[in-house]
Amino acid sequence: MKEKVVLAYSGGLDTTAIIPWLKENYDYEVICCCVDVGQGNELDGLEERAKLSGATRLYIEDVVDEFVDDYVIPTVKADAVYENKYLLGTSFARPVIAKKLVEVARKEGAVAICHGATGKGNDQIRFELSIMALAPDIKIIAPWRELDTWKMDSREDEIQYCKDHGIDLPFSAENSYSRDRNLWHISHEGLELEDPAVEPDYNHLLVLGNSPEQAPEEGEYVTIGFESGAPVSVNGEKMKASDIIRKLNELGGKHGIGIIDIVENRVVGMKSRGVYETPGGTILMEAHQQLEELVLDRDTMAFKKIVAGKFADLVYEGKWFCPLREGLQSFIETVDKDVTGEVKFKLYKGNIIKAGTSSPHTLYSESLASFTTGDLYDHHDAEGFIRLFGLSMKVRALKDQGLAD
Repeated sequence: MKEKVVLAYSGGLDTTAIIPWLKENYDYEVICCCVDVGQGNELDGLEERAKLSGATRLYIEDVVDEFVDDYVIPTVKADAVYENKYLLGTSFARPVIAKKLVEVARKEGAVAICHGATGKGNDQIRFELSIMALAPDIKIIAPWRELDTWKMDSREDEIQYCKDHGIDLPFSAENSYSRDRNLWHISHEGLELEDPAVEPDYNHLLVLGNSPEQAPEEGEYVTIGFESGAPVSVNGEKMKASDIIRKLNELGGKHGIGIIDIVENRVVGMKSRGVYETPGGTILMEAHQQLEELVLDRDTMAFKKIVAGKFADLVYEGKWFCPLREGLQSFIETVDKDVTGEVKFKLYKGNIIKAGTSSPHTLYSESLASFTTGDLYDHHDAEGFIRLFGLSMKVRALKDQGLAD
């Protein structure tokens, strides 16, 4: 019997061409695995395409709820945003995909896992670090790095390679954006986006919603409920987290929310430019931060920002299955236990406008914050506090005056 390899299969031209390439160069039996993290109709017709291309079988693993509950929501609780803009949509999808690839490889007794990520991108790191953490004994194959045998540098080359191996599928050689989609977001790279000086063609590019210019002239209110940092309802209707993201994607896309144009620093050392659409995720992240603003004390808020930055870096770098990320999540779960309440926004032409936040655990006291003197705060107390708080600055100033004299 031939040894088996599990291929991370999307159904696109790259991974379709990899099937005959694996058989030709490794003589493996190819088992395809497509992990459904919310790609929508991109999964249509995959089984027929995989088998026509020479795969023995195709697994389609529906992990949408696991993806949202175990990867997306912990990242929301962490307030993790890479380089102040990127909401990590591709980054935290890779570890759950890798986990399922490993599970299928174990089930099939495969000796190797193959992915179609290029040698210039972040995804090769994310896939391979996750596989190494979960199955260090399984061989990893990355065709785009095997320059001696992978000779295809363009879509035309891949289409011709497939035809040469008896695979005639309806792929077009026309250039198009390189996209990655899941329930949380869709990313766009390539074409005019490769030049940072060129404005994106949003009328041609957007998939999940409108541009702000095309959004309705009238705004719309939305209220999101949270329990212990996790979203539990939209406009008073209880629903599971994945459905909350679907609902917020619909509302956010309608009103032009969550479109960013970023030049980011890849792990491999280069800068890359992309456009991300994250309509529901942008609303959800903003709502969570607004609720924390009401509930968390000053020191915790300050330290949590440090944790958020490190959490984002770890996820972006593909280190989801590392002890530090797990430890940071434990801290976040403790901090967020009282982050319960409701956040109301007005969505209007790309803007998320605050319209009210409430929590049973709020630290905001109207009597303390008002200008009226209350029992808990005596204005005279501030005088001694300021004197002691600034004492070192005063001593330094006196010393400097003495030296000058």
